[in-house]
Amino acid sequence: MMITVLFVLLFALMLVGVPVSVSLGASTIITALIFTDFDVVGLAEHVFNGLNTYTLMAIPMFILAGSFLSKGSAAQRIINFAKSIVGHMPGGLPISAIFSCMIFAAVSGSSPATVVAVGSVMYGAIKEAGYSEKYAIGTIATSGSLGILIPPSVVFIVYGVTAEQSIGDLFIAGIIPGIMLGCMLMMFAYIGAKRLGFKGSQPMSFKSRMKAFKDAFWALLIIVIVIGGIYGGIFTPTEAGAVCAVYAFIVSFFIYKDIKLKDVYKIVLDSAMTTSMIFFIIANAMIFAHFLTSETIPHQITQMILDADVSAVMFLIIVNILLLIMGQFMEPSSVVMITTPLLLPIATALGIHPVHLGVIMIVNMEIGMITPPVGLNLFVASAITKLSLKDVVVASFPWAATIFIGLIIITYVPMISLWLPYEFPQHFETFKQFITGLF
Repeated sequence: MMITVLFVLLFALMLVGVPVSVSLGASTIITALIFTDFDVVGLAEHVFNGLNTYTLMAIPMFILAGSFLSKGSAAQRIINFAKSIVGHMPGGLPISAIFSCMIFAAVSGSSPATVVAVGSVMYGAIKEAGYSEKYAIGTIATSGSLGILIPPSVVFIVYGVTAEQSIGDLFIAGIIPGIMLGCMLMMFAYIGAKRLGFKGSQPMSFKSRMKAFKDAFWALLIIVIVIGGIYGGIFTPTEAGAVCAVYAFIVSFFIYKDIKLKDVYKIVLDSAMTTSMIFFIIANAMIFAHFLTSETIPHQITQMILDADVSAVMFLIIVNILLLIMGQFMEPSSVVMITTPLLLPIATALGIHPVHLGVIMIVNMEIGMITPPVGLNLFVASAITKLSLKDVVVASFPWAATIFIGLIIITYVPMISLWLPYEFPQHFETFKQFITGLF
């Protein structure tokens, strides 16, 4: 009864327009007051202690870094580099847009920022090349969603804090799935262009490619700094966020010189507002998760699932259906904070690795960002293209279906997510010992 009331209240409040963060906190407190002697007064201390976490400091840093780079010319330089590599292929411009989104996602860590930065440049170029409006916008809106999977990712940080998993392992785990989904989208673009009759062109010269690489070098280097620094043990993900923010400022202000001192205040203010929104969601989600845990609700649900003899395969089907539905209506961080305390104990009991579950959740959130009614990337794409939301939804559907196929593969082939953070280090260490033994 108590669980039913809690979730009915939660979704009822959201349906009448109450913000997700407020709905989380209000439904939890009302249910606690009605059914339990839960220490509501002590919640403030619990929330403060939960937010006073070293790991969460990475969120504002990565958001600030993404803001610095998206306001400057980094996106254009990355696009030019992508064109130089794949622009000559059939469907070269759409493929370049997808490739650019993959790179910029690794630079900014933000899905909407990726859509804006790359889409505002590539949308017109793809149309001018003879592609339809729907083809162009489907490419941009969908490939921009890779921003929350390819590290650094704010949603991965939220999951890591909630699930008490290594942020570094989660970042590394997102690399291969992110590249795989990006390649699937590029293959879809290539096949679509061939069917439409588009032909390839002469590849750019090596000299031109090197010039494009040189122009984009300082923006591309941020990927090496973040991933290499974390994976090489030079700094923690939180420290990587701070380094990333300082580096993004130096690149945008001193090297590319495309932001002025007067722009810094607005960039920092916008980043602070975004951070505040995320942290307010996290604070209320912590109240929700604390109540669930204290009332042993996750344990009860886990026991029910195990007693029903639900297999891991069937559980993952249920998880994907649940997350796809919730992702259509809610912001990704909210979904992660709500569902992780419920799903993680069951997944662990069924032998599903927490990092694998995290990747599955993030890919579901990617699809949620490009599906109505609340897919944020759809609204962003509609704003930059001046097309109706309906047209953007229709255009994005085939591309979203491609990511859905990728989701199924990632769900049932866990090594795609787990090989790089867990298997590769062991193989590398064995190889290093072999080389050392030779000399």
